[in-house]
Amino acid sequence: MSTPNEIESLERLLHKLPEEDQAEAFRILYGNLPEAIPLTEAAASLAEEYDFDVAAYRFRAKREQRREPRVVRVGVIQTQIVEPTDAPVETQYEALRARTEQLIHAAGAMGTNVLGLQEAWTMPFAFCTREKEPWLEFAEPVDGPSTRFLATLARRYNMVIVSPILERDERHGGTIHNTAVVIGNRGNIIGVHRKNHIPRVGDFNESTYYMEGNTGHPVFATEFGKVGVNICYGRHHPLNWLMFGLNGAEIVFNPSATVGALSEPLWGIEARCAAIANNYFTAAINRIGTESFPNEFTSGDGRPAHHDFGHFYGSSYVTAPDGSRTPGLSRTRDGLLVSEIDLNHCRQVRDTWGFQMTSRLEEYGELISRAAAPDFEPQVIVDPGVDISTGRGTTPPSAGRALHHASPRALGSAPAQQITYVGEEEGSRKE
Repeated sequence: MSTPNEIESLERLLHKLPEEDQAEAFRILYGNLPEAIPLTEAAASLAEEYDFDVAAYRFRAKREQRREPRVVRVGVIQTQIVEPTDAPVETQYEALRARTEQLIHAAGAMGTNVLGLQEAWTMPFAFCTREKEPWLEFAEPVDGPSTRFLATLARRYNMVIVSPILERDERHGGTIHNTAVVIGNRGNIIGVHRKNHIPRVGDFNESTYYMEGNTGHPVFATEFGKVGVNICYGRHHPLNWLMFGLNGAEIVFNPSATVGALSEPLWGIEARCAAIANNYFTAAINRIGTESFPNEFTSGDGRPAHHDFGHFYGSSYVTAPDGSRTPGLSRTRDGLLVSEIDLNHCRQVRDTWGFQMTSRLEEYGELISRAAAPDFEPQVIVDPGVDISTGRGTTPPSAGRALHHASPRALGSAPAQQITYVGEEEGSRKE
């Protein structure tokens, strides 16, 4: 539910610049802006009837001589909760399902091939409360009601749908996971990915409900490209993004639920940096509104107890492998963003920059393996004249005198050699 005094979007602020400055401001912030593409009459009509935003853009790639273009349309949907959080669980779920369906019909009308929904789209993001009930009643098996509902729409629109839900794994004692179900365009379940990184930050008390996932970094080979899903907090971990790239992802969705006071300055950077570093498309999705819960909760930071943990600021966007990105959706309104992309762009940018060729994975892999060991020793070279425990010099500086080569020492190695100055016999300098 929206907060009235929130600004609508960063882009709205940029449009207040003099017209002659706007294009340059967008170029500096967003790279080469993709071109806007017209909405279909059906999509525009649905947006007007049901009061949500629709935006659509086209990223250009070079035309190649030996490969045909691989053009697909990627969509993301952001929404706010519809019913108050003290309404019956089924009432809340049905209202969210009906609202999401309206936007999916618009995505279908825009010819969307792969559609991503926001994190835990079937429920309020109640994990701040640390209450198990009634929130765990939203959990469902992978083939549960939300998947069956979306499978029908996937078949209808020939669309792959990434559906992040709260999963209950009945095969393993009803264990709860934060899971993305990837539904194929024929209505089949292609597979699932469970959230790799679980936050324990402020009001994000998610480990009360579920722990780290056990599905690795799968990439789903669909009819419309190779898709990865980096759920929410995983966007803060560059290696998480890297693993999807190593597994061949061409599009990585980042379904999220994040609030302004904590993460908004990072939001427009992280998924964009991941697209650049890994030469794939990224789609960052965030819900909107302020969700208020019946019982007060505290954040463990001395603040008074409160009923909500801030404004979910939306601003969903898509980034191309060269770092150019779309404007974001609204910070305050439900919306659909559709981006037409050419998957050939991934290899074109990879060939330009050579990041994969120069990545030195064997070197990083060796250090990461050692860092995971209990007896890991960091590779730190210590100035022989510095006390490592205090960071202060052990001898006064001697201006104007040059040093002979002094063999540095690494932590855990033998003591450093004596410092020797030009013009002095070794050991003659008084300390």
